[in-house]
Amino acid sequence: MSPNTDYLLDTLQKLLAIASPSGFTDQVVHFVCDELARLDIPFELTRRGAIRATLEGRQRSPDRALVAHVDTLGAQVKSLKANGRLEVVPVGHWNARFAEGCRATLFSGKRRYRGSLLPLKASGHTFAAANDAQEANWQNIEMRVDVPGGDRQALVNAGIHIGDFIAIDTMTEIDLDSGFINSRHLDDKAGVAVLLTTAKALKESAETLPVDLHLLFTITEEVGSGASSVLHQDVAEMVSIDNGTTAPGQNSSEYGVTIAMADQTGPFDYHLTHHLIHLCHEHGIGHQRDIFRFYRSDSASAIEAGNDLRTALVCFGIDASHYYERIHLDALTSLTRLLWHYALSAPLFADDNKLLTARPDFPHMP
Repeated sequence: MSPNTDYLLDTLQKLLAIASPSGFTDQVVHFVCDELARLDIPFELTRRGAIRATLEGRQRSPDRALVAHVDTLGAQVKSLKANGRLEVVPVGHWNARFAEGCRATLFSGKRRYRGSLLPLKASGHTFAAANDAQEANWQNIEMRVDVPGGDRQALVNAGIHIGDFIAIDTMTEIDLDSGFINSRHLDDKAGVAVLLTTAKALKESAETLPVDLHLLFTITEEVGSGASSVLHQDVAEMVSIDNGTTAPGQNSSEYGVTIAMADQTGPFDYHLTHHLIHLCHEHGIGHQRDIFRFYRSDSASAIEAGNDLRTALVCFGIDASHYYERIHLDALTSLTRLLWHYALSAPLFADDNKLLTARPDFPHMP
């Protein structure tokens, strides 16, 4: 299987161009729906916009799911200040230090305004050493909106309100020579692009899937609820696609596939995780294992919502997660290859199509 890198990168760029902080995801949902329709893959939506598409297999159950999230980090207006600037709060968990100096778009009804996120003491010529002494926290961040006037009334006249969403510029750069991709919000727009690329390859191939495969696109992973509502009880295996942090003390890499053995919510399913590792060995896919102490994914929200299913997490290594992120094309193509082979592999356990099973049918650890 040779991934279509042109389609992958084109889809990624289109996704990154659509603002989609958690709670403001309708437009990116429409984009994914349009792409699924173009690929002739049937889908349905939850009330809020999570997507469940289906590629049919020889049998319906025990069916599988692949999941990636379309929502990103962002901010909201907390208050309109007397100096004509905005107090803001983060959407999702990210450090205020990573917000300083960002250009951003504020969405207010049908209008949008440009602006910058700045520390309260932003002028070096005025505050000098106090610039460095100011603590990096969200109470010390404000948005300078590009609206004439310079006072609170100017903001009111512009129709800006508390709760308006703020989307952070991605500053996307793709270097085809080196293979590196730099951008904000690669978490998890890169995962969505990988999922769509895999779906396109499966749809266009002559291969028949052994069981139904659901493609899930969630809209609230960055705020913790993720795959809590888009699943049905019929799904037996679910593989999340997200980022793996390449940082000191971690084993993730910007190359190959990073397979998570556990995250802050605990270990992933032993059998499903080792099945993915076996597929990497069998098909010559570069990979490494890692454990994340301060990280959770769609798999966690699915389990916490009461779904009894096997979960795993496969990752593209990402440097400077939740900041100005960098990944490598090799990780995205490696992930696409792994998901292709996983979709075509036999179900782990035939009796996983049952919610409850007899003891003789329950597996053993090696």
